[in-house]
Amino acid sequence: MDHGVEFVVIRHLPTAGNGKRQYVGWTDEPIIPSDAEPYDRTIRTVHGSDLLRARQTAALLFPNAAYVADRRFRECNFGQFEGKTYTQLERYSHYRNWVDDPSAISPPDGESLQQVETRVLKAFQELPAGAHVVTHGGPIRLLLARFAPEQREFWSWNVPHGSICRFHWESEEQWKEGQRCTSLSVEMRTENGNSSEKEC
Repeated sequence: MDHGVEFVVIRHLPTAGNGKRQYVGWTDEPIIPSDAEPYDRTIRTVHGSDLLRARQTAALLFPNAAYVADRRFRECNFGQFEGKTYTQLERYSHYRNWVDDPSAISPPDGESLQQVETRVLKAFQELPAGAHVVTHGGPIRLLLARFAPEQREFWSWNVPHGSICRFHWESEEQWKEGQRCTSLSVEMRTENGNSSEKEC
């Protein structure tokens, strides 16, 4: 009997650059020291971005799991915008054009959201059924925009650091065909370790 398939996708814990509201894409900085409690000690394999902040988050939340790193789950490469903030960039026309249309326009020496979506979706659809994934805000928003039951725009999704998205399909076939999932729940983890879950 087919009981469906579920994927758990988690955003990494925050970094110093995140706290400063910088564009942190391929910059490989660590997470801020955290006393986050393990999420699941029974999971034996976790997939995700090869960047340090994702690997460190996985080690905290899934302490008994082996980590399978895949660079296709990286955040967007912000190119010359890396490490900068909105205030530092807002006067540049190329930056304003990119903010208006990030799918088609890329930062200098960086990626467009269309390029990110292509690699992230390919990596996601090659996962084993039921995988747990630790990645970044951009890739998660792309997955939500593509697969959530409710069709919404990329920027409309709120994905705080440490949030946990559960995508559920009624059958593995539906997932492999790229259909929208049948249910989605998002668990928000707070700094004090409490969590709340809601259906989306």
